[in-house]
Amino acid sequence: MNKHALRRADEETFYAVGVDLGGTKISAAVIDRGGQILQQHVMPTLAGQADVMPRVAEAVETVWSRFAAESGGARIRGIGIGTAGQVEWETGTIRYASDLIPGYTGTRVKSLLEERFGVPVYVDNDVNALALTEKYLGAGRNAKTFVCLALGTGVGGAVMTGGRIMHGAWGSAGEIGHLSVDYKGRPCICGNVGCLEQYASGTSIANLMNERLQAAGLAGTRAPLSAKETADLWLAGDPLAGDAMNEAIAALGSAVASLIHLFNPEAVVIGGGVAACGEPLFRRLREEVRRRAMPSMFAGVTIEPACGGGMSGAIGAALQVWEYAHE
Repeated sequence: MNKHALRRADEETFYAVGVDLGGTKISAAVIDRGGQILQQHVMPTLAGQADVMPRVAEAVETVWSRFAAESGGARIRGIGIGTAGQVEWETGTIRYASDLIPGYTGTRVKSLLEERFGVPVYVDNDVNALALTEKYLGAGRNAKTFVCLALGTGVGGAVMTGGRIMHGAWGSAGEIGHLSVDYKGRPCICGNVGCLEQYASGTSIANLMNERLQAAGLAGTRAPLSAKETADLWLAGDPLAGDAMNEAIAALGSAVASLIHLFNPEAVVIGGGVAACGEPLFRRLREEVRRRAMPSMFAGVTIEPACGGGMSGAIGAALQVWEYAHE
């Protein structure tokens, strides 16, 4: 398939392609205006082994071709990309990406895909894309202003205010993972110290636990533990895991209280692997935030899990096609 074989969409087209691009996998989907997945495909990114843009194009072609065959050639209105890295939002260019995707910095994602497929392409940070899923399908449906956090390998963030994603000067607003919660704290790769990401990410929770095992002289008897294993031990009542999770929750509660003070949101929505701990985590977090936030500003704020699902990022990426169609 090439751009000459694909019919250009118009305002009456109700379908879009969304791609969630991470360092490990690429998830692509065709969705309708209501966010229903009509076709999907997941493939490894092969970061460091293959150029990433041909892989993205392959994912788009795969779901588009399958959908076209099943629907009798229904048209696609556009393509949305939610990607790791910092995105210059107006140009759809990657301003900075870590070594998670080697050689990705400077990639002209928007223009390369528009040249290839001949439809409008929208590119944003992956957590901003997740926030669109929450706006239309999740905990943000009844909120004009909300904050979204993704607690995974790192900590990502997005801010919705007045019903619109806050992009900042060029697209990188909402780097909540690098909000410092301890000005004398742990050094961060960003150059600051005490960043939330150093306490509440899955990577950092594992580090907090393994440090405690080391200090207790148990590192030789228990293999290095993952964040999930730490969370499971915490839920089972293990005191060392409880200590590690208490530190992570205190840091997260400090950050959320500050975000409430800064943005006066109606909701705080939290997703990612760490959020899979479920209600025990959210119950403790709400208590921590209540303790730290001004009562007048905390009143009425909901702190809820993201709607979840492995394709949430791809859905949100595709929703950009309607969200920004007239800009």
